[in-house]
Formats: sequence, structure tokens, C-alpha cells
Amino acid sequence: MSRRRTFGPKKKLALLLSAATVAGGGAFVMATTSNASPPAATTKSAADSTVCQGLATALGNNERFIAGQRANPDAQSEARIANREAVIAQIKVQQEASGCTVGESAQGSQPAQPEQPAPSQPAAGGQAGQDGQAGGGAAAGEQVCNGSTVTLSGEAGAPAASSNQFPAGTRLKVTNLDNDKSTTVEVTSVSGSCVLLNNAAFEQVREPGKFLIRRALIEKVG
Repeated sequence: MSRRRTFGPKKKLALLLSAATVAGGGAFVMATTSNASPPAATTKSAADSTVCQGLATALGNNERFIAGQRANPDAQSEARIANREAVIAQIKVQQEASGCTVGESAQGSQPAQPEQPAPSQPAAGGQAGQDGQAGGGAAAGEQVCNGSTVTLSGEAGAPAASSNQFPAGTRLKVTNLDNDKSTTVEVTSVSGSCVLLNNAAFEQVREPGKFLIRRALIEKVG
């Protein structure tokens, strides 16, 4: 005949407390796990992504343009600045959507063009480029802005460009050497780089998902 094992009142109380402790510890672990904050989303800088670099360059170019207008204002400066501030706001939206650092600016990312001494007298029919540079006097069909990268201004409208070297009315041909696509556009305004394409012109030569043309051939054609 088997004997059933029995526990005294004190032993039963000890066992109940032990079970409650284990259960409580498990509940604490589960609560800690469920309340843990999700890992923060990481953002990419211009150094991490070609897309982010292109957007940072576009933002920097527009900031440089605004700074130039404020340093040397004219009757149209206020309207130009308001337009570029709207462009900067749109670029920041694109930065956020692309996972880039919002507001990151790469003002120095455009390679500086070598300064050339201004001629004592301009050639007949010629016109000096912006900021005293001689880009505006380049012959038609001549390659210009060697080594420059090309990005977009964020401005709408028909295909066009802005430049700090060529006066309004100059026609430039921009070729993306990475996909052999070209566009010929007219300079319509001033910017902080050799060639800055508006949205429509940039769409004609861009690679999908990229906001910067690293290998560009730029020619003055008229």
C-alpha cells in the first residue's frame, strides 16, 4: 500500500512563495521586453549616400545663391530669395523621404573653378561671366567647367539652367557620362555653381534615384 507524501503548513507556504517569485520574475522580464523602445531610425549623411550628397549639394547651392543676393541685393533679390527658400524647403522634404540628414548642406562640394585674370578689354560681342570669371567668353562648342559635378536646383518650369559663370541666354549642353544622356539648356538665372539644372532638365539626364552627376561633360554651344 503506497503512502502519499504530505507537507506541513510551513512547507506549503514556502512552496507557494517560491512559485509566486518565479512567476513574478517572468512577468517582469516580459514587461521589460514589451516596453523596450524600438531602435531609433538611422539617417544617412552625404558621405554615406550618393542621393544624400546630391540633395546636400543642391541645398548648399541654393544657400550660396541666397547669400549672394543678400550681399549684393537688387530690385529682384527679394523675389529670388523667396523662390529659393521655397526650393530649400522642398529639398528638405526630399531629404527626409530619402532617409538623409534633413538640412545637411554641402556648400563646398562644387569644385572651385580656377580664377582667370579678367582681360583689359572684353572681346567684341563678348560678355564677361558672373563674378568676374571668363567662362562667358568661351567659344561655342568648347568644353567648359572641367571636373564640375552637376545637380539640380529644385526649381520647376521648362528645362533650363543657372550658372555663376555664364550670362542669361547662354546655351549649354550637359552630358551625363555614366549613361550618355544629354540635354541642351539655356541659362536663365544666377546660381552658386558652374551649371545647376532645374528639375525638368535634370530628369532628362539623371540616373534613376540619383541627385548628382559625378561625371559630366559640359559644353558651351551658343
